[in-house]
Amino acid sequence: MKIVTSLSFRGQCREAFEFYAKVLGGKITAALPYSEGPPDMPVGGQYKDWLMHCWLEVGDQAIMGADMDVDWAPGIDKPKNGFDVTLHTDDIDEARRWYDALSEGGKAVMPFEATFWSPGFGSLIDKFGVPWMVNTNPEMPA
Repeated sequence: MKIVTSLSFRGQCREAFEFYAKVLGGKITAALPYSEGPPDMPVGGQYKDWLMHCWLEVGDQAIMGADMDVDWAPGIDKPKNGFDVTLHTDDIDEARRWYDALSEGGKAVMPFEATFWSPGFGSLIDKFGVPWMVNTNPEMPA
């Protein structure tokens, strides 16, 4: 089983996923615009280049995404709330790099620093409005 987070955007899905692929070292394996949907699908105008499906592979993990408008997804124009995309690593330098890159142009919520549970943890909202937590796993005693 694989549990995959699906993120919704308003016309920024392609840009966001290209950014995430660069930051996380992943690969976009699908990016299907609405213009390539079935001929009877009534989507045109500004939406034709929006993505109805995007898939980013990072190692054995994935993130899915799509562009939505308020008519299809009420609340899409509101701040994202109630979840975080969370990254975990054993490498504090990697965690700090992810945090710094993802927070560029966004907003730091909790600065990346040592906590009682982690040698390096931080939370942020990226420039696309997506909330993230970046966590360094503590060393386990031998």
